[in-house]
Amino acid sequence: MNRPRTLYDKIWDAHAVAEDDGETLLYIDLHLLHEVTSPQAFAGLAAAGRAVRRPERALALSDHNVPTAGQAAGPGGVADAEARAQLEALVSNTRDFGIENFPMGDPRGGIVHVVGPEQGRSQPGMTIVCGDSHTSTHGAFGALAFGIGTSEVEHVLATQTIRQRRSRNMRVTVDGVLAPHVHAKDLALHLLGVIGVDGAGGHVVEYAGEAVRALSMEARMTLCNLSIEMGARAGLVAPDATTFAYLAGRPAAPTGKAWDAARARWAALASDDAALFDREMRVDARDVRPMVSWGTNPSQVAPIDGRVPDPAALTNAEARGAATRALAYMDLTPGVPIAGLRLDRVFIGSCTNSRIEDLRIVAEVVRGRRVAPHVRAMVVPGSGLVKRQAEEEGIDRVLRDAGFDWREPGCSMCVGMNADRLQPGERCAATSNRNFENRQGRGGRTHLMSPALAAASAIAGCIAAPEVPR
Repeated sequence: MNRPRTLYDKIWDAHAVAEDDGETLLYIDLHLLHEVTSPQAFAGLAAAGRAVRRPERALALSDHNVPTAGQAAGPGGVADAEARAQLEALVSNTRDFGIENFPMGDPRGGIVHVVGPEQGRSQPGMTIVCGDSHTSTHGAFGALAFGIGTSEVEHVLATQTIRQRRSRNMRVTVDGVLAPHVHAKDLALHLLGVIGVDGAGGHVVEYAGEAVRALSMEARMTLCNLSIEMGARAGLVAPDATTFAYLAGRPAAPTGKAWDAARARWAALASDDAALFDREMRVDARDVRPMVSWGTNPSQVAPIDGRVPDPAALTNAEARGAATRALAYMDLTPGVPIAGLRLDRVFIGSCTNSRIEDLRIVAEVVRGRRVAPHVRAMVVPGSGLVKRQAEEEGIDRVLRDAGFDWREPGCSMCVGMNADRLQPGERCAATSNRNFENRQGRGGRTHLMSPALAAASAIAGCIAAPEVPR
């Protein structure tokens, strides 16, 4: 009799090609590429005279280095020489090796972790890799998705496989229903606050429970996106009717009889009832509140109505030291309320929160209102198709009327590898995934939060919660 298996075990076992010295050679179904981590990999292939093993299993996007204005000019219009060289290299490498590429200006282009799902390339049961840590996003579809290094990018290009050690299983069950105006970003930041940035180290996390099943696909992507910030190798949500409805009709999704067969396979992708997890964690959805980061890693968070913590109150010496350093960098005083911290910038975008659902939430919060005069606020759609849909729905007009800068798709200020950067000392409300020192610009201070909180904060000019109708 077969042993009960988790969803992770099932995907792993289905893709195992060989075992050797504690490592498994895994077959890779989808390889996503971008301009920053791929040039060296392609150079290695060329030097060795190797071809790409399965070019049809790859998709390339320009996202990290692209400017969020003037993309019609293509890579040649990028001012920074290094960024321009990486963008041009992706164009030539994908042409030479026969890989599909959505270049700058292509309406299908944008952030790799937005475009893959949007195109229907990310599907249940797949193994998905990319030279980017937030590949965990695609686990929302019940796919095993994880980031890899540049040498591994070359290995996957050459062999369509990768060597990996099996992770342990962890299940996070969220019981009950999230309160109104509490979003997936709040849930993810709450979990980070509970378990820390390495709390899920060595594990693949499966998210389960009533609150997770109630999330939309876009919200599930936000949750899985932040799995890597918990130290997890990947995050997973078992596919269900919500997954199938999202994928139906997407460009790369199966059709006709192939769709019926795929849906039947996908429906079987769930952890067995008797499957054992190495770690179990339960969360009551009623305990999750709108969250804001105060420090320099995503686990240093507090509820919107909380206060900046006092490091002296922490009993763990390492945590106390980290909090002290974080407060110095963020220029914050213990005991000060989180709400009311004055802002200079607001950034709404990134692979965490730049999909159409996120932009609809922002538009609802700011409709008929104005960004505070001292705040520069920008919204960066996750893809050209998200931008187009937002414009068809009139969302861009709502945002422009409110005083937001409406940009073209890309990673933008999330990573600070392009022209969108904070200046030293600027304080920013951001919907991105990392608040590390200098992440959004040297000396910039980042507060992570949901799109709803970021939108309300732009209007208030300080960290603030949306006005909730009574």
